[in-house]
Amino acid sequence: MRSILIASAVLAASGFFVPSTSYAQTYPWCAQYSGDGDGGRNCGFTTYAQCMATVSGIGGFCERNSFYTGREEQGRRHRRVVRED
Repeated sequence: MRSILIASAVLAASGFFVPSTSYAQTYPWCAQYSGDGDGGRNCGFTTYAQCMATVSGIGGFCERNSFYTGREEQGRRHRRVVRED
């Protein structure tokens, strides 16, 4: 009886150590690095500015990730404050 309880406890505890399923993250912008026809590609950028900062000085360009299915990037909204003196 005791061995059954120990085996049950071990079996139940082993469920806590099983890794959960993970999914690949897709980002909206890709950097296409220039090269002699074999430049690399990195699709890990959340903003166009972030992508352009990465390729700046090393050559290349940025383009939308065709596999991205998330929300479209929203521009920052600035509110004009009018002071009445």
